[in-house]
Amino acid sequence: MAKITRIAKLEFPAGQAKPGPELASLGINMPQFTTQFNEATKDRMGDIVPVVITAFDDKSFKFELKTTPAAILLKKAANIQKGSPKAKEQKVATISVDQVRKIAEYKLPDLNANDVEAAMRIIAGTAKNMGIVIEGMESSKEGKGKN
Repeated sequence: MAKITRIAKLEFPAGQAKPGPELASLGINMPQFTTQFNEATKDRMGDIVPVVITAFDDKSFKFELKTTPAAILLKKAANIQKGSPKAKEQKVATISVDQVRKIAEYKLPDLNANDVEAAMRIIAGTAKNMGIVIEGMESSKEGKGKN
């Protein structure tokens, strides 16, 4: 049985992985990986897809696809290019609680949360750190010392 030589966490655009230095350092069959990855992610075009690759000493591999990072999903939902450089003082966008729920439901398998409500709180925290306001979602600090 082949021994594991390395486990790597990488991100590629869906359906657009290409052989390159990140893959070369793993010592795997790059064309085979890119073909399999691109085929597996062709329905997620336009998204960044995190992948965990387990490389074996015989140049074989296995990989596990993850959900698109929350920050990317939030930027897409808010229709912005980037988050706020000063999230506390400068808000850059507003999204609805329904958009947060949709993102949380999608991200749930990869989050450290037992239910959608907990996942929503995690996504809301990411949004807050990006300067994105969530319309209709209560915050534990809301109302206390508001400007």
